[in-house]
Amino acid sequence: MSTLEEQIDLAVPVLAAWEQLHRVHDYPQFVDGVRSAYPHGRNLAHLGVAIGGAERDVETEITDRGRGRVMAWRTLDGVRLRGAFALLPIDAGHTRLQIRVEYEPEAVHEAFGGPRGFAQAGAIERAVRGDLEHFRELVEARVAAAL
Repeated sequence: MSTLEEQIDLAVPVLAAWEQLHRVHDYPQFVDGVRSAYPHGRNLAHLGVAIGGAERDVETEITDRGRGRVMAWRTLDGVRLRGAFALLPIDAGHTRLQIRVEYEPEAVHEAFGGPRGFAQAGAIERAVRGDLEHFRELVEARVAAAL
């Protein structure tokens, strides 16, 4: 199992970031490769994913932990992935978002193709960093528009 950890600072309160993380239908706006997303059931979400020309439907389970500051997730079928988002308040108007993703490199390659080894790890790292940047843009724009 490989692990990736990244973080980004957001110019929004913790609650705004927390609420945006739970808007599953917005995932295609900031998660590269997610073409469709909708919640169903108590803690489940269905994602339509397209990466490297391969398309997959992915069922995920999302659970909240840490009294409104940690959202954990895992895939239930296909490629086994799991991770967590942690929100840390910096001050009243700023939040640090940390993400941890665990994945099996060979399973990711088999499902979606692409590079292996260091090249794969680099590609996944760049994708996660891009997703964090897009998330920041989205949540900061929404907070600014609400003012």
